[in-house]
Amino acid sequence: MADPKGFITTARETTKRRSVDVRIQDWREVYEEHPLAATQSQAGRCMDCGIPFCHSGCPLGNLIPEWNDLVWRGDWEQASERLHATNNFPEFTGKLCPAPCEAACVVAISMDAVAIKHVEVEISEQAWRNGYVKPMPPERLTGKTVAIIGSGPAGLAAAQQLARVGHTVAVYERADRIGGLLRYGIPEFKMEKWVIDRRLEQLTAEGVKFRTSVDVGVDIDAKDLLRRYDAVVLANGSTQWRDLPVPGREFAGIYQAMQYLPLANKALADGADPVDVEITAKDKKVIIIGGGDTGADCLGTALRQGASSVVQLEIMPKPPMARADYQPWPTFPMTYKITSAHEEGGERMYAVSTQRFVGEDGKVTGIELVEIELKEGKFEPVSGTEIVLEADMVFLALGFTGPEKSPMLEQLGLELNERGTVIRDDSYATKVDGVYVCGDAGRGQSLIVWAIAEGRSVAAAVDAYLTGSASPLPKPILASARPMMV
Repeated sequence: MADPKGFITTARETTKRRSVDVRIQDWREVYEEHPLAATQSQAGRCMDCGIPFCHSGCPLGNLIPEWNDLVWRGDWEQASERLHATNNFPEFTGKLCPAPCEAACVVAISMDAVAIKHVEVEISEQAWRNGYVKPMPPERLTGKTVAIIGSGPAGLAAAQQLARVGHTVAVYERADRIGGLLRYGIPEFKMEKWVIDRRLEQLTAEGVKFRTSVDVGVDIDAKDLLRRYDAVVLANGSTQWRDLPVPGREFAGIYQAMQYLPLANKALADGADPVDVEITAKDKKVIIIGGGDTGADCLGTALRQGASSVVQLEIMPKPPMARADYQPWPTFPMTYKITSAHEEGGERMYAVSTQRFVGEDGKVTGIELVEIELKEGKFEPVSGTEIVLEADMVFLALGFTGPEKSPMLEQLGLELNERGTVIRDDSYATKVDGVYVCGDAGRGQSLIVWAIAEGRSVAAAVDAYLTGSASPLPKPILASARPMMV
């Protein structure tokens, strides 16, 4: 145990955000530097519980009490080793995961949880600064080849694990840069893209090959890919966005979030101004339909582009400030959250439903809303509460329903289940010999921590398939397992 009284004597403290008036002028990450001594004090709040429920809260099974103790003692190198033992990309999860581990923290039963995410990020940054992160190429190659389709966190984790045990791995990505939604879905102010690039250098040094601007199923037949490789892993994500088929949906000025968000990232990557893109919120009255993280990403992006006003809509009621009785510890509670984007501006409206879009000359000019209430499990409109909000631009951030119904799936003869995801068994295998699926394509829209966990797990399954023996890679989690904490 680190500091026996740390959770009592030290208050929870996380990295401070740069002031709104400063950060809204740029696209850099919103956080300031945090003193190492303060991070060590936060790590000292960990109780080293007899039963560390944070392990069960984390799909990766991160060894949280171990690396908290090492940080408190100042042993950053060993802390990095323990962190990377279960997580290929702790800087991704530390910056972007909603931290189900913190919701399951024993300290959180009666006080503020240990700042696990904050410590995780700092361990990773110290590891990079001090040269603890090094390529781990295999001693010998197996002669087996694997194609991975999709370069998000699931695909990259699978690629790294398989390369490290000696298989020759090629990652195919239809975009012009590697990273999947990490690259073109997550705004720069949440994670700058050099964070991805330095990991890609490590993977390249370990032997992973990257093939960008290749749309498997279009630019190359998926069956040809299967003939060329000993195994194929589908990590193509859940990118089929959910639409809103209400009257007026055809008006110009209504966009899906993923039609909008990638443009700013692409502009920054190309050295262009993210304000002067094809779809820009500059001087526009913006409405965002969807109250989740993607909606908040649209909010932060629109504010930086100079939107005249932004309103974010959510069909659910406003969440409680504290954990509700029906979401007891250690489950992940749905509580009211203020992201960095919400600090920066905009208005939030809850318990409202879109009735129709209003428009003139083929362009959206507003949106008609009605208040709703939940009755017997169904949303019912409240009569007489209809209002119309002005809008020059509307973004739909309603989540995703599964992988796109692409030529690739047809060429491989794969089918989707009733949830819209690729059918697979508990070992991540599809009905086609040698074809596996992991991440959101098989699980459905989920968390980055689950994507990495599935990437690691499918790698072990594929390694066992290729070698015909038990894999030295970490034992897979069952593909049938569903998130319990979120």
